[in-house]
Order: sequence, then C-alpha cells, then structure tokens
Amino acid sequence: MKWDVPKVPPSRHPFRDSVVSYGLLALVIVLVGGITGGGWMRTVLAAAAFFVAATAWSWWRSGRRHEDERVR
Repeated sequence: MKWDVPKVPPSRHPFRDSVVSYGLLALVIVLVGGITGGGWMRTVLAAAAFFVAATAWSWWRSGRRHEDERVR
C-alpha cells in the first residue's frame, strides 16, 4: 500500500506557529498539574519556564536559519 503525502505549502509564519503551539502545551502542563493535584504555583512556574525556554529556542533557531539562508 502506498500513501501519498498531500502537498501543503510551508507556513508563512513558522515562529508564530511555534509560539502558539508552545502556549497550548504550557496550558496542557497546567491542566495536567491541576488534575493530578500538583501545587498550582509550582505547576504554573513549570509551564512558564517551559514556554520561555521553548520560545527562546525557536527564536534562536529561526535566527540561525535566516543567517544560513543569507550565507548561501
């Protein structure tokens, strides 16, 4: 059986898409922490730390990608 991958154009705003995804994942962290009985302050701090670290990583990689494209 052969599966064809649909032709989807790349996102015009990859950094924004990443930030939205990380925000949603941070919300999931808060919800799971609340459901499992974790402390709210600790859970919110963990989610905020995840969001900041992931967004910083995406920003750094986005800048490196643009530098690599300019060099070529």
